[in-house]
Amino acid sequence: MAQATKKKPVAKAAGAPVSARIAAQAHFHTLRLGTPFQPRIDALARTQDWYNWAGYRAPHSLWDEELEYFAIRSQAALFDISPMTKYRIEGPEAEALLNRVTLRDVTKLRPGRVHYTAWCDDEGFVLDDGTLFRLSPTRFRLCSQERHLPWLLDSAVGFDVIVEEETEAVAGLALQGPTSFAVLRDAGFAGVERLKIFDLADFPHDGGPQGNTQVTISRTGFTGDLGYELFVSADMALSLWDRLMTSGDLRGIRAIGYTALNRARLEAGLIVANADFTTAEHAIRADRLRMPDEIGLGFMIDLEKGHFNGRRAILEARAKRKLRYVLVGLEIEGNIPAEHAIVYHKKAHEVGLVSAAMWSPMAKRNIAIASLARPYGDTMVEDLWVEIYAMRELQYQKLMKRAKVVARPFIKLDRRTANPPADF
Repeated sequence: MAQATKKKPVAKAAGAPVSARIAAQAHFHTLRLGTPFQPRIDALARTQDWYNWAGYRAPHSLWDEELEYFAIRSQAALFDISPMTKYRIEGPEAEALLNRVTLRDVTKLRPGRVHYTAWCDDEGFVLDDGTLFRLSPTRFRLCSQERHLPWLLDSAVGFDVIVEEETEAVAGLALQGPTSFAVLRDAGFAGVERLKIFDLADFPHDGGPQGNTQVTISRTGFTGDLGYELFVSADMALSLWDRLMTSGDLRGIRAIGYTALNRARLEAGLIVANADFTTAEHAIRADRLRMPDEIGLGFMIDLEKGHFNGRRAILEARAKRKLRYVLVGLEIEGNIPAEHAIVYHKKAHEVGLVSAAMWSPMAKRNIAIASLARPYGDTMVEDLWVEIYAMRELQYQKLMKRAKVVARPFIKLDRRTANPPADF
């Protein structure tokens, strides 16, 4: 087994030892890879509306993006998260390594728990955000938007750990919506009702060629709703899909694409890397770099733990008031979404840009997430406007609409955290 030792870390990806750089790029050698669930997704794809997610063919929508959104909010929605980058980090010093590279205090993360975290470069700029699963005292799974294997291996020098990419080996599903718990219970996952928000546990699954195996189920998701994420070995993926679809038939389970998920995450006030902020490795212009405090992730920073990447720069920026931007929630007058609209102060001075926007059916408000240059959105929140170009009778019309800074999330559903979960 490839191992990152105190002498030199070694990568293992796609089931075979390879160099770090090749392992990080191997998935690009085949254009538009299929996930382990691809046969089931292709069979349901009526719209044929695809996009490239980290080299994988993923659906924007499968049958109707509007109704797919309402499937999240009124029944149970199944979304393939297999292209999400997944790393196994394991060994006696796995906790110490992750505490060194991420913002939150990993010593406070108990086995069987998950937390949302982020990590920075030495200058304090965010490289990515993601979820950290503590599977055991010495074994973790780190999930993220971007690929970071070379960086993780460089960071692991001096630590007794194994760093392994398992994106292709582990299939993932997000099951979200009010009936998601009932679907899992009816599928025979006994004890799933004991999972509280951000809990995880292993459950038996015997639908594959290898006989009994384990499905890791966490009460997590990207919708702000009651929901779960399920991880299983790739060879068991189709049997897991069929198990959920069969048990969820009477509960209204539907497969969905990213457009519906993106709407739900916006209502929940959640951000997306390289959509609401540019990750440090992808930023070409210096003014695109963001510190955690500039994108609403300052709450993660635990200054009571030991040194972590970017600590000195983050503290200096706070002390010397060098923070340049703030990420805010906006409520905008009218009902026309302000996606990618410019934000102005007093209709004249450009102060920021909207990164995501929608008319929210749940909040009954026109909502948006925007990055503003301080002090706008921070100490100056009055007289903000957005410039929207709306198509009216085959001609664009410029509309200036008043915007108000509001708290996120835009909606808060009690069923997301209810214990035990509600049986809809």
